[in-house]
Amino acid sequence: MSVLAVAGIVGSLMQTLVVPLIGELPRMLHASAADTSWVITVTLLVGAVATPVVGKLGDLYGKRTMMLVCALPLIAGSVVCALSGSLIPMIAGRGLQGLGVGMIPLGVSALRDLLPPQRVGPAIALMSSSMGIGGALGLPISAAVAEYADWRVLFWGSAALSVLVAVLIWLLVPATPANAGGRLDLVGAIGLGAALVCLLLGVSKGADWGWSSGTTLGLLGGAVVLALLWALWELRVRHPLVDLRTTARPQVLLTNVASILVGFAMYAQSLVLMQILQLPVALGYGLGQSMLAAGLWMAPSGLMMMAVSSLGARLSAARGPKTSLFVGALVIAAGYGAALGLMDWSWGLMIAGCVGSAGVGLAYGAMPALIMGAVPRTETASANSFNTLMRSIGTSVCAAVIGVVLAQLTVTVGGHTLPSETGFRTALLIGCGVALAAALVTLTLPKPRPATAPSPTPAQTPAQPLTETPAPAPVTVARSDEAARPPLQALVQADALGPWEDAFRSHEPEGHHHPTPAEAGVLSLEERAELLWLRRENAELRRELDVLMRGAGVWLKNLADDRTP
Repeated sequence: MSVLAVAGIVGSLMQTLVVPLIGELPRMLHASAADTSWVITVTLLVGAVATPVVGKLGDLYGKRTMMLVCALPLIAGSVVCALSGSLIPMIAGRGLQGLGVGMIPLGVSALRDLLPPQRVGPAIALMSSSMGIGGALGLPISAAVAEYADWRVLFWGSAALSVLVAVLIWLLVPATPANAGGRLDLVGAIGLGAALVCLLLGVSKGADWGWSSGTTLGLLGGAVVLALLWALWELRVRHPLVDLRTTARPQVLLTNVASILVGFAMYAQSLVLMQILQLPVALGYGLGQSMLAAGLWMAPSGLMMMAVSSLGARLSAARGPKTSLFVGALVIAAGYGAALGLMDWSWGLMIAGCVGSAGVGLAYGAMPALIMGAVPRTETASANSFNTLMRSIGTSVCAAVIGVVLAQLTVTVGGHTLPSETGFRTALLIGCGVALAAALVTLTLPKPRPATAPSPTPAQTPAQPLTETPAPAPVTVARSDEAARPPLQALVQADALGPWEDAFRSHEPEGHHHPTPAEAGVLSLEERAELLWLRRENAELRRELDVLMRGAGVWLKNLADDRTP
């Protein structure tokens, strides 16, 4: 769990690594600002295309194997960026770093294979929160390095972290089985990649090229056409890259829609709060913080995501992940409301950021649980990767929408055009509205289906006494749910069991047990949870043996009665 959480932090750290360098990139790489913007755009594009492909390969060849494969381009890309002095090598290195983003959904999916069922929920919540921690901590760390050291140190540090993660995965993460059969759908991978490139390229560069330009409209229209053709292919191919029939299930489909909205709401907060913190005080609504100071003010929001991960896991265990996602969306909306009222103080924006990040932590921890609860084990990695892709689309659309809003509502000060206070408030209201929309979508998620009891067998039908049953009575046992277990009273009468009565039962009075090291506080919390799980498994086995021997006793008694003159 710890290793996978660190992998999530490192993977998300790559996305914010160069943000403090945006203003310096043209000078560093001897290129124009429009060209150097590709240093950020290429990571987004490559990560979006690679994530679903890597997820499918994880189902085919094992998630641990593919996590190690993803670590290689992270290391190589970091080294290439550290050694580059011009634009093309930097873009190539950032593209390689984008290939490593697929490590995050692979780690989330691997938890289902590696952990006992009762530990999967808390682990998923911790892993999901680690993504926010990497993004939040990346800004102040990168800003500090960029301000007080050579910018190449950033990439040498990311290379060292990537090597560390690869070694830890190799040594400490057990191998995960290859759950799926078939092969990689190359045509589907190319089709999805082309559609995503057209969509994300049009959305991310539309402001520079013009939203009504032929290039932007052509890319967005091409994305729609390619997506339709790709969907037709996926429905016909035997081993699709993404099983659209599974994706169309209400729980999966609506969770993905909510993921787009939550991704939008999360990113809008980051875009707005950081700018307000850094704008000059002379504007009347700016707070005059440096990049480093602004990053430090926002750093607690990332830690808040980890702090609420255990709370979200307990809420999901008690009320279901649907409740956690709904509450998380409402908390995000509350964070935007707090930001609207606390815009005049740095500490106020820090509080608003913490509230919003707490909601994101609750929501992000619930999404993988909802997805994995609705798809077969053979598709967990690809389904989680597709869900991660939906979040990326949400953040990309958010950047475009908020960028348009702030570009239209501006003020001119000293010859410089800057976003106005009205623009920031409008952006915050949009983020709040999108978060509320995510909560409404969550309400439409179907309720979990209750376990259905097995159909009555001849032994369970009370119309005919057991003493007149001519054949052995079949016994149906469903381990997955205690409510599905047939009642023992319906199998036999207690006095008909003879010597098998109490043969496999605990002889302690109900509710009584001997003190154990766990109860004395000797064992750790994790060991105690494992021991409780083993106890439940042991009790489950005893009950199954009890039912089996009761059935055998009935059969022997009926056989003896049939032979009695």
